[in-house]
Amino acid sequence: MIVGIKDVFKLVGVIIVVFCAIFVCTFFLNFYIDAKSLELVLNDEELLALHRAQMATAKFTCAISGGVLMLIALVMLVFYIKLYIDSHAKQLGILKAMGYTEREIALRFSVFGISVFFGCAAGFGCGFAIMPLIYSQMSNGLPEITIGFHPSVLVLFVILPTLIFSAFACVYAFFALRSPANELLRGKPEKLSKKPLKVSEKERGFLKEMCIKTLSSKKSLAFFVAFACFCFAAMIQMAVSMYKLSTKTMGIIIFAIGAVLAVTSILMAITSLVNGNSKNIAIMKAYGYSTKECALAVLRGYHFFALLGFAVGTVYQYVLLSVMINIVFKDVGAVPEYSFNVSVFFITLAVFIVFYEAVMLLYSFRINKISLKQVMEEN
Repeated sequence: MIVGIKDVFKLVGVIIVVFCAIFVCTFFLNFYIDAKSLELVLNDEELLALHRAQMATAKFTCAISGGVLMLIALVMLVFYIKLYIDSHAKQLGILKAMGYTEREIALRFSVFGISVFFGCAAGFGCGFAIMPLIYSQMSNGLPEITIGFHPSVLVLFVILPTLIFSAFACVYAFFALRSPANELLRGKPEKLSKKPLKVSEKERGFLKEMCIKTLSSKKSLAFFVAFACFCFAAMIQMAVSMYKLSTKTMGIIIFAIGAVLAVTSILMAITSLVNGNSKNIAIMKAYGYSTKECALAVLRGYHFFALLGFAVGTVYQYVLLSVMINIVFKDVGAVPEYSFNVSVFFITLAVFIVFYEAVMLLYSFRINKISLKQVMEEN
């Protein structure tokens, strides 16, 4: 069997993102189902407005946070499958040469759906475990709400995503494996850009040219770098705001999710980037380039996407909280006003710069350990 259970555990990024999505959606949707009937017994207009706002918050959070995170998990799954097919092209080519069809091989990729099951099951369990605390804080001022177990939530958040992601993995693998067996056996040649360079490599400098070529050949990693910085900016700033607008518990949850997603995404992206360029790095070092120059050539092109992700994350959290306060909770009394916190923005930006540069420094040490002998032995 080409795809095994051990390969599933390499999809740590997918497991973590799915966990965060299901964790948040579980207690919000369960609260929505359990508290929905309160509308029939509430007579006070202010309490009724609070109840409707809580219901809208639960639906809004499930749709936005859960939907976006599951979409990110889907993108990650595609990235991992492509990476797996590229690294096991020869074995897959041998199977096709032996007479196995694309459909037969693709069905084996359903194993990747197990990673989604692990994330969903863990997220559902943790979400259910934290419900007493969430219920007590969200029902502040409302009658006590009894926690109920709803099989439909289990099916929706554990079984259904597992089946969908497993099916998607098979379908994507089927189309990705449509290359002839001999092409898989010899490996696909790198596609060269048809556009002529406006500036010669000599004028631009080898390191700058290397940086541009690395970026153009690893476009998908730019997305994950931007996503990591998006999570950092959005979740950290939102978590600070939640201390004033909601509860400390919700602020801590948002902070933890943001930190986990940011660290996971950035480490996954940079690890794949360095591993994919290990040959180029080894050759550059053999020609006398320093570790710093190698790191700049491989990593420098992603700085722009990191800053872009941070900027989009900042705008996203401001718009999201503005909608929640000014639209969802507009009829609820005693809700504090919300405005963009400039001091929190600059503090978060400073922490982000330290975090990002620390990651770059960490991988510079890893680049320093790459040698031509090591690369030749691995191949």
